[in-house]
Amino acid sequence: MNQDPILAVAVRAARRAGSIIIDAARDLKRLPSHAKGHGDIAKAAAADAGKAIIATVRAAFPAHAIHGEETGETPATTGTAGAATAYRWIVDPIDGTVNFVHGFPYYAVSIALAHGDDITHAVVLDPLRDELFMAITGKGAQLNGTPIRVAACTALDEALLGTVFPTRESPQMPAYLPIFNALIVRCAGIRRAGACALDLAHLAAGRLDGFWVMSLQPWDIAAGALIVREAGGRVGDFAGGGEFLRTNEVIAAAPGIFSALRERIAAATPG
Repeated sequence: MNQDPILAVAVRAARRAGSIIIDAARDLKRLPSHAKGHGDIAKAAAADAGKAIIATVRAAFPAHAIHGEETGETPATTGTAGAATAYRWIVDPIDGTVNFVHGFPYYAVSIALAHGDDITHAVVLDPLRDELFMAITGKGAQLNGTPIRVAACTALDEALLGTVFPTRESPQMPAYLPIFNALIVRCAGIRRAGACALDLAHLAAGRLDGFWVMSLQPWDIAAGALIVREAGGRVGDFAGGGEFLRTNEVIAAAPGIFSALRERIAAATPG
């Protein structure tokens, strides 16, 4: 896997972004808690990390488009026609920005490459713990070069689940809360740490058994979804299909609990 040229570019881009984020985190520590400058530092760090990702990808693949939260939609820089223009990088320089601003040590760099509708390469970097999760379609998933697999959990009542709350302004909150209430009494526990890509990476490594989320964006999901799949997990939308990048409703889990988790979510979904 390490010899794959596309993955090598993704890893290099993630490392460059991670270095910028770590430097900014040190700057944040020098300020008093909740100082006004925290937001400015975080915004600058996300922008600089996004530029580093774009520059790294663009140098290697000028015919590929790039799409992300901080980067926006960056079209190919060449007029190349054909297969190359079907490639699109989906990136999030800092997944877990609110955590980053507050100094809560749970955020990541997320980078994925899609060819048409298929995600082919993925990298999620936890810069604080120096944990690099990566995957290539059909070649498995790794953490720091070692293969990883999802947990062997087969009972929902024994499962540790992850989730991401909708924002307080989100119209999805009324639909989310009944699902949360239905699941919290049927599983071993629910964790909400605040970085979707990192949650999915931990699921792939067997640290979580299942995960669900509503109303996120493709850059929050794309890389982690491939890593979960290549680690032996299942990923789908709430309807049981594979349109999660379009619907932004995701269920991911170890195979032994995926169906039970989806059924509970469906039963609790209003309407």
